[in-house]
Amino acid sequence: MSTAERQLAETIRTEGARILATLVRTVGDLHIAEDAVQEAAMRALRQWPVTGLPESPRAWLTVTARRAAIDFLRREGARTAKERAAVDLPLDDDTPEAVVHDDMLRLIFTCAHPALSLDAQVTLALRVLCGLTTTQIASVLLSSESAVAKRLTRTRAKISRAGIPYQVPSAAELPERLSAVCAVVYTLYTSAHSATAGPHLSDVDGCREAVRLARLVCALMPDEGAPMSVLSLLLLTEARRDARTDAGGHPIVLAEQNRALWDATAIDEGRRLLDASLRRSGGIADPYQLQAAIAASHAAAATYRDTDWAEIVRLYNLLIEVHPSSAARLARAVAVAEDSGTAAGLAALAELEPDQRWHTVCAELLARDGRYLEAIDEMTASLTDPGSVSDAEADHRQRQIAQWTRRVP
Repeated sequence: MSTAERQLAETIRTEGARILATLVRTVGDLHIAEDAVQEAAMRALRQWPVTGLPESPRAWLTVTARRAAIDFLRREGARTAKERAAVDLPLDDDTPEAVVHDDMLRLIFTCAHPALSLDAQVTLALRVLCGLTTTQIASVLLSSESAVAKRLTRTRAKISRAGIPYQVPSAAELPERLSAVCAVVYTLYTSAHSATAGPHLSDVDGCREAVRLARLVCALMPDEGAPMSVLSLLLLTEARRDARTDAGGHPIVLAEQNRALWDATAIDEGRRLLDASLRRSGGIADPYQLQAAIAASHAAAATYRDTDWAEIVRLYNLLIEVHPSSAARLARAVAVAEDSGTAAGLAALAELEPDQRWHTVCAELLARDGRYLEAIDEMTASLTDPGSVSDAEADHRQRQIAQWTRRVP
């Protein structure tokens, strides 16, 4: 890959969503905006190797995408108010950061429009805001590629047909969208925290962007508890980021992490937000609060051995009762193994439907019990779907297999 291609890929990865959000506000059409950004990227691939990298790649792509969008609009028919706005919009990159925030928020609230189902809202957000492929989205949502592709097609058609506006709704409309907005922001973070492709365990920029967006929603609705609980969960999870990998980018499991590297400031803020959100909800916890409480329990333990696993199992039981999911049940099985022993954890695991995550947990529990041949088989099974994990995670699993192989009698 050439220098120009690497720079383009990095710019699209880190700035693509913001460029798209600004363009959507300008032209008022998601499909045209996406096509225009793609056209700008193709032009960059042709021109940058010849002309050299522009001084500001993001500005170059924004201007080029805007011009491509105007061309698309002209080909579709007469000039519209949106086209005139696109022509008149300044072509430099001096847009204040607050405007960028507003553009991203418009796009989130569009994805979370009540005319769309929650599944459609989250799927659209993963595609538009994260740029994930249908394969990656299917992995994040534990769905099939065909189902994701059909959902995206139907969702885009409905947005176009219903004329759903690309703007932040009025104050009166915010509450009905809040639940979906929280789900979108949480899913954006989750998809970045455990990358389903690429060389790294997580997308650090994507995690930071999700935290930024969570703060933005909190600022927009400061009296609501739900955004606080989401931000609390994200901060308590993000606090461990520096301890999750070694210098080579290899994953470090929770039991072996250096807790001195955990961000105490983020943990304190996360705890305060959790307490504040619980006060606003009258002590009735939502799924985000329960997950934040689990993260806070981990943060409260000075060492892994000090972890109150009984409390964590109790919290997972509540979470599954309030919001059942395969991810919560799988995490509960791990907590049960820590609290009541490997056999209990494997028994809890046996009640669940296997997937690549299930095989990984099963392998680790079997290895803990000295059943290395079985552990190797399960970990090997976890690698049969290469598009579902990052290269770093796949390498970690291969290392585990090699380590267990050496221990087989």
